[in-house]
Amino acid sequence: MSERTERSDEGELAARVVELVERVAGPAAEVEVLVTRSELALTRFANSFIHQNVAENGTAVHLRLHVDGRTATGGGSRVDPDGLAALVERTRAAARLAPLDPAWPGLTAPTPTPAGPAVDLATAFASPDDRAARVRAFVDAVEGLEAAGYCRTAYLSGAFVNSAGHSAVGQAAEAAMDGIARTGGADGVARHCADRLDDLDGAALGARAAAKARAAADPVELPAGRYEVVLEPAAVADLLHNLAWYGFNGKRHTEGQSFAEPGTAQFDPAVTLVDDPLHASMLPFDLEGTPRRALPLVEAGTTGAVAHDRRSGAEVGAGSTGHGMPGGSTFGPIARNVRLLPAGSPAGGVVAGPVSAGVTGAVGDPDTAALVAGVRRGLLVSDFWYTRVLDPKQLVITGLTRNGVWLIEDGVPTRAVRDFRFTESYPRALGPGRVLGLGRCAVRQPDRVEGFWSEAPALRLASWNFTGGASG
Repeated sequence: MSERTERSDEGELAARVVELVERVAGPAAEVEVLVTRSELALTRFANSFIHQNVAENGTAVHLRLHVDGRTATGGGSRVDPDGLAALVERTRAAARLAPLDPAWPGLTAPTPTPAGPAVDLATAFASPDDRAARVRAFVDAVEGLEAAGYCRTAYLSGAFVNSAGHSAVGQAAEAAMDGIARTGGADGVARHCADRLDDLDGAALGARAAAKARAAADPVELPAGRYEVVLEPAAVADLLHNLAWYGFNGKRHTEGQSFAEPGTAQFDPAVTLVDDPLHASMLPFDLEGTPRRALPLVEAGTTGAVAHDRRSGAEVGAGSTGHGMPGGSTFGPIARNVRLLPAGSPAGGVVAGPVSAGVTGAVGDPDTAALVAGVRRGLLVSDFWYTRVLDPKQLVITGLTRNGVWLIEDGVPTRAVRDFRFTESYPRALGPGRVLGLGRCAVRQPDRVEGFWSEAPALRLASWNFTGGASG
């Protein structure tokens, strides 16, 4: 089936649901419908061999209805006439029981929608053999170490229609690989997310994971305290994830639960953050049909904006920034595709120093090595995990390091260090005067939540608060 026909089918299905609602609820009803078709395939490997290939595909219909001053939402995966009729009827029934909704922001008016980045269909419909080739390259590159992880491909096409006459269509594809290499009790990790499966280099990722695993052997215990740090892109991704969920969230900001103060220099001048969905293959519109576009969150250290859907934007007299999403009425609109611009980008940061010839396999790339070379004494951190919010207003986070920590002395990683627990305010750690360097090469990281990703270079910070070992 052609791409054009697939997209037309989804638009026709969305229009059919709008017509069904208008017949049931009357022409005064305000209706919006999003229809998406997704195909997700995953090749998992453990103990250095593939143990599972899984794939799923399906069509989902999301309906929101506002009638008689009340709002309700519904969803389903049945697209036959009976299934659609049942969806409309239960959503109409829910609207009758819903409380009055005086803050209803109305529907998105007819608006031009950008085409979005081109989709690589070879990635969208990759075969298990295509993914297995990347896994084989990863396993071969670890040279006898134990390897585990996954390679995935995903395709999403969608169409939006509302009763105000607005419609939009789009499609997206993505490939990602996440793998570890293990020797003894030491792990090394490498991961990458891209628009094209051909851009995932399994051999390069495997070699990096293996080098880091070997360098992480026989770690020593260091005392808790504040250390200068170089955070690799995987660790920086956790900063961006939490800043987006809890800081640049329009609902939380309106409720006074966010640190964000637009117009204030809250970050170091090296920091420029942009939510940039069209930088990569993403649907060019949100759940409410609002066209998505780049949103500058921080420009050269100054907080510029927070993310809004139609409801949170209307509450403060602003428009939607294209961040409507399922569950947004509960936890708020979230910037899903945040980029920390690297050094050398416009307003993009500090130039790192030269690469030290003494850097070991703990450093996986010259970009990170250049930052490490400038550290007299500090820590190189590969990754954060199990991070939890202690203070949402100041965004104080506690969590653990994993997949490798190394002591840096005079610009060289000298020994592996046991994992730490940390407690740190993410905005404060990135505050004025605290960013000592940014790498020049940004790496896109797959997120734990579908449709989310972050992109960042390595980052050198003046201080990070480690509060104890991983056991306490």
